[in-house]
Amino acid sequence: MASHEAPPSVPNVALNDGNHIPQLGFGLAMPPRYSVRTVLHGLRTGYRLIDTAVLYRTEVDVRQALKRSGAERTSLFITTKLLKHGHDMALRCFERSLERLGCDYVDLYLIHYPFPEQARYVETWKALTELKADGRARSIGVSNFRIDQLERIIDASGVVPAVHQIGLYPRLQRPDLRRFHSQRGIVTEAYSPLGKGQAMRDPAVRELASRYNRTPAQIVLRWHLQLGNVAIPGSVTPERLEENFRIFDFELNQEDMRSLNDLDTGRHPDGDPSTYAEHDVRSGAAGAITDFAERYPRVDSLIIQNAMRALSHVRSRPS
Repeated sequence: MASHEAPPSVPNVALNDGNHIPQLGFGLAMPPRYSVRTVLHGLRTGYRLIDTAVLYRTEVDVRQALKRSGAERTSLFITTKLLKHGHDMALRCFERSLERLGCDYVDLYLIHYPFPEQARYVETWKALTELKADGRARSIGVSNFRIDQLERIIDASGVVPAVHQIGLYPRLQRPDLRRFHSQRGIVTEAYSPLGKGQAMRDPAVRELASRYNRTPAQIVLRWHLQLGNVAIPGSVTPERLEENFRIFDFELNQEDMRSLNDLDTGRHPDGDPSTYAEHDVRSGAAGAITDFAERYPRVDSLIIQNAMRALSHVRSRPS
């Protein structure tokens, strides 16, 4: 009789507010037509951290997948992200995200970008502290901030973000930010932890993969875990979701950790996201549909999602 072993448990990382976050999850920055099946397969594989955002337009898909999976909400850690700034706007957008997710609360709510040209991220952060206080956002944090921007929201509110989600992989290691995080008790969460595939092609990573009899992705994700980062790789491929999860039964030795640490170049391949303007990330038809959804919240969110699905069919399939 075949045995069916339970997937290994993902270790948790303590947050500065007393909550805990799984150290490995998966991100849903992908065309919506892939996201329901990705969530379903991710849950079957053993993931419990699901990372979505208004910008990704996959919140409704998370709701549909959770309903189909039968997973207990309390066993999951759901993150979503705010795009628009302003105190009242942040509160309204949070309500709409809860509606799309079909949840009473989120485990982590993030400001996706600081959009410094608007000069409103401090008041936006104060709105998130109110959501934290009423318990509907269990933990709050930010994404793509600089150190001076982090210091400004902390000084203005007295509340330290629980998590800072940043692009981070062996060629972009952000040592100054990670040092600041360590000093202030902020957990570093790595999006694009494989460098959008770049890290898997790196000769140094491939050499280690051969020596450990692992894939390059597994080597890089194991490096993240041993650094103490939370990592949220994304893939639409079931086999890669499973591969990314099989990183709990080996360790990199200290010499090999140092060899990966030495790969840092400090260069942002897509520019510094802490300086992005809102139109940089909301351009084109996708941004127009998202704007429509936020301006007319009474329109059925499934209608909005179907519009996004139609748009996604003209895009090329991601790797």
